[in-house]
Amino acid sequence: MKIATFNVNGVRARIDTLIEWIKKTDPDLIALQEIKTREEEFPLSVFTELGYHCYVNGQKSFNGVAILTKTEAQISCKILPGNSEDEQARFLEVYYKRKRFVCIYVPNGNPINTEKFEYKLNWMDRLHEYSRRANESEEEVIILGDFNVIPQHIDCKNPTQWTEDALFDSRVRNKFHLLLNLGYLDAIRVLDESNGIFTQWDYRDRAWEENNGVRIDHILLSPNAADKLKDSWVDTTLRKQEKPSDHVPVWIALSEK
Repeated sequence: MKIATFNVNGVRARIDTLIEWIKKTDPDLIALQEIKTREEEFPLSVFTELGYHCYVNGQKSFNGVAILTKTEAQISCKILPGNSEDEQARFLEVYYKRKRFVCIYVPNGNPINTEKFEYKLNWMDRLHEYSRRANESEEEVIILGDFNVIPQHIDCKNPTQWTEDALFDSRVRNKFHLLLNLGYLDAIRVLDESNGIFTQWDYRDRAWEENNGVRIDHILLSPNAADKLKDSWVDTTLRKQEKPSDHVPVWIALSEK
């Protein structure tokens, strides 16, 4: 099973790129973040024609997540537990082929020590509690998306550039590592511990041209899902195209046995 997560930075703005990419790569499941559209405006027919079922948690102009599957899935939740009044579209859970897939778009949190930063910390606390309970279920759980967390120094080209940024703040990184302490596996790092594995490059300051990137898009696997991991990789080819997203797809391949 081929699974990809991709922060598209606007699904309608990237639709031609998505069509070409899907036809070329043929994922079994695609998790999208920052679709930036309401559910009723999501380009459903485009993906249906490509052979996908679509599950969407949208929001006008901001945020928004979606999961596309080759065969029918069961949508189970659109709100991260812990705050029923949270209106930001950042969470989507579906069951597909006896696995629980969770697409997330973690808040950016900048500037540090503002309400936005506190919201990020609280959101990650809710994610931790959700992930703990999900892990106790002993299901195959795959949490994937834009975590807006640079976990380690090797996950960015210039660590000193990020010392005052919410993506690299020690409190944020600690909350990410607490997820790993629950038993979840970082699917990219477990197979490749080298430097220079990035998933996002800013549009400014020639970040792409100088490879000044960060790794903030992740796929975490519960122990039962981790047992089926065959491969993981980052596909940078889309970042080279005209009018790209600032992120690129992150992939895993899972055995279905």
